[in-house]
Parts: sequence; structure tokens; C-alpha cells
Amino acid sequence: MEKIPMTPSGHAALEAELKQLKSVERPAIIQAIAEAREHGDLSENAEYHSAREKQSFIEGRIKELESVLSLADVIDPAKLSGSIKFGARVTVVDEDTDEEKTWRIVGEHEANIENGLLNIKSPIARALIGKDEGDSVEVNTPGGLKSYEILSIEYS
Repeated sequence: MEKIPMTPSGHAALEAELKQLKSVERPAIIQAIAEAREHGDLSENAEYHSAREKQSFIEGRIKELESVLSLADVIDPAKLSGSIKFGARVTVVDEDTDEEKTWRIVGEHEANIENGLLNIKSPIARALIGKDEGDSVEVNTPGGLKSYEILSIEYS
């Protein structure tokens, strides 16, 4: 299996979610199933079916997180420098609109574009990898061709 790159903060967030699911969510749903069983006929018991569905989701998410964490390759961006690579915080300016954006290039399991966390497999991240400050990149996005100039690169 291929290693999954992630930042230390992304790894910690996934571990925290796994701990929450195992120590809080799982016991709570087991209790909810037990209470629903006490209500009698399971074939028409909506609480029971809802609890079982939620249990299935929780168990699936636990398996997924355990798998991802077992393949995690934690990369500390603070130890990196130079051209853009995994973990870089990149500030760019859209050459058409002069709008500045700052993204951090992270692994796919911690990506969240609304929070400025850009998936390393995204078209924008792939275009930025290997570039330096002052370089221009063109990216084919769902909204059309975009041109960005790289203003700064930080590793922290």
C-alpha cells in the first residue's frame, strides 16, 4: 500500500476523531441499541433501525481512520524549505482579478478548501509543486483557465 502524506496537525486531528469515535460515540450507540431493544418488536422499531444505521456508519468510519493512520507518512513542514512542496503555505495572486489567496498544501484526508487547506492531488496544488516565488502558473479549473503569480512560500 502507498503511504499517505499528512501534516502533524492533520494526523493529530484524525487521531482525535478516532479516539472520540471509539471512546464516546461507540459506547453511546451501543447503549442506544440496548435501550431500543427493550421496546420490543424490532421489525417495526424505528429507534432500533436508526441506531443500527448510525452504528454501521461509526464502525465504517473507525475502520477508515485506522487504515489511513496506519499508512500515514507524517511530514513536518517546518523542516522544509525552497520551492513549493508538500506542507508549503503559498500565497498567490489571481492575475485576472488581483485577488490574493493563501493555501497550505496538505494530504487529501485533511484538505478543506474553505479553510485554505489544499489537497496535494488537486489541479492547483499539482501546478504549484516545484515552483518558486515570482513564478506564474496556469491551472485548468472547473471554472476555466486561471493564472496565478506566486507571491510567497512559507514552511511552518
